[in-house]
Amino acid sequence: MQDNPAAEVESVARARPGRRWRRLLVVLAIVLVLLAVPWWTLLSAGTEWPVAVIVVGTVAFAAAFVGLPTMMTLGHGRRHLDWAAATGDALLGVMWVLFVWSVLGQLLRLALFVLGMPDPERSRVVAGAVVAVVVALLTWGYAEAMRVPRLRRVDVDIDRLGSGLDGLRVAVITDTHYGPIDRTRWSALMVDRVNELDADVVCHVGDIADGTVDVRLPQARPLAAVHARLARVYVTGNHEYFSEAQGWLDYMGGIGWDALHNRHLVVERNGDKLVVAGVDDATAQASGVAGHGANLEAALADSDPMLPVLLLAHQPKQVAKAAAAGVDLQISGHTHGGQIWPFNFLVRFEQPVVQGLSRHGDRTQLYTSRGTGFWGPPFRIFAPSEITLITLRASGLP
Repeated sequence: MQDNPAAEVESVARARPGRRWRRLLVVLAIVLVLLAVPWWTLLSAGTEWPVAVIVVGTVAFAAAFVGLPTMMTLGHGRRHLDWAAATGDALLGVMWVLFVWSVLGQLLRLALFVLGMPDPERSRVVAGAVVAVVVALLTWGYAEAMRVPRLRRVDVDIDRLGSGLDGLRVAVITDTHYGPIDRTRWSALMVDRVNELDADVVCHVGDIADGTVDVRLPQARPLAAVHARLARVYVTGNHEYFSEAQGWLDYMGGIGWDALHNRHLVVERNGDKLVVAGVDDATAQASGVAGHGANLEAALADSDPMLPVLLLAHQPKQVAKAAAAGVDLQISGHTHGGQIWPFNFLVRFEQPVVQGLSRHGDRTQLYTSRGTGFWGPPFRIFAPSEITLITLRASGLP
């Protein structure tokens, strides 16, 4: 399966007829499971609601079953209708949260059974509790997704860092995912917050947008106003390869950012130097876009092997090659910290880290951001967004 459901629906539309039907059946089976558990919990499991309530509720669930694939196809397929994408994304988020808490609601059912509460009271309490929790979490999660991200400060000790670079400030944004919901004002406020940091280096670690430059330009335009003392650097994420990767590289270069398309630059302060390198996303080669594909060897070509290396790579799993190459610090995004709990546990099946600072091998450290924006469902539940300020420290200094 693709790394997001919207891409899966879009791939169904592009597949050959036989494969298309098989993949469509898989998608519908997943949607059916996501809806069947809440339907049973809220309407069927001993609740004994009046017939009218059951009929109306069942019609609503049936509409969601038909509506989600329809909206995803219209929104993320060839037609790219933003209103349909926004509707489908929101519906997907609601369904996931409702499914999760319907499953967890069975623990409450068991507890009430042990306490001796009979049906239908027991099942109605469970149904009411599930609805109340879901409504509260979705309301809070929407506010969290739409807010300007909080600042997260992290100090990273690097053995090879020269004393002249001690205290170098690296601001990190990633996974802005400008998309069907217009977040132009959010983008400008986010840039203002980044600029308040007065960082030496500012990084965008991929997944700028879902869509082409022409379509998402109003939301991306504030990125031109980001300032940094030494460098502004950008690498592609996987979502650029769903639309227009080279277009985004050209755009970022055109507004004054250094697009690190398998290459590096060197920043210097107080006589000491740092290699800042970037590689394409791990999906770039399979995307079929000519000239794209993560190539760490090319990114570090002709760099001084004695200098410390800061690497931008969108996906945390790219750290394996970074560690083999002796990179000092890799900065990644992609995971969103799970975005909607408990999706973080599923992320761990594909990525070595979900969020935060981790060590890989003797030298290499990895910082994984929870992301600055959100993908798809406009909710963040127990996975807040962040703008990260990484302060590099030279190990061994007093």
